[in-house]
Amino acid sequence: MSIPHTKRVCQIIKLKPEAEAEYKAVHANVWPGVLAALARHHVADYSIHYYPPLQLLIANFKYTGSDYDADMRGIAADPETQRWWKLTDGMQESFVEGATGSGGEVPWWQELEEVFRFEGAKP
Repeated sequence: MSIPHTKRVCQIIKLKPEAEAEYKAVHANVWPGVLAALARHHVADYSIHYYPPLQLLIANFKYTGSDYDADMRGIAADPETQRWWKLTDGMQESFVEGATGSGGEVPWWQELEEVFRFEGAKP
């Protein structure tokens, strides 16, 4: 079943090679409070993929709310999410100039432009 949404988001960041095993291990058991914050702030269908040759993490999610910026600030203000980012940010290298970590003024993950979308044939 399709999830109604107002925005699709795709982001990338570099994974430090020495952190690959730990990053995968912590994401095998994401903390319930982090998942609850995402759901509370209208993030759905979230996945992160890894492309080892470029050490590239690729995140995709659907945003189903009506105020993206406010919901992203809400996630950033969540104490459990802040602890999660403290754990995971050290495993990553941002492509965004001036970025210092998740939840900062400058985005940590680089958001990508969507250039194509096919949602399936209309019945």
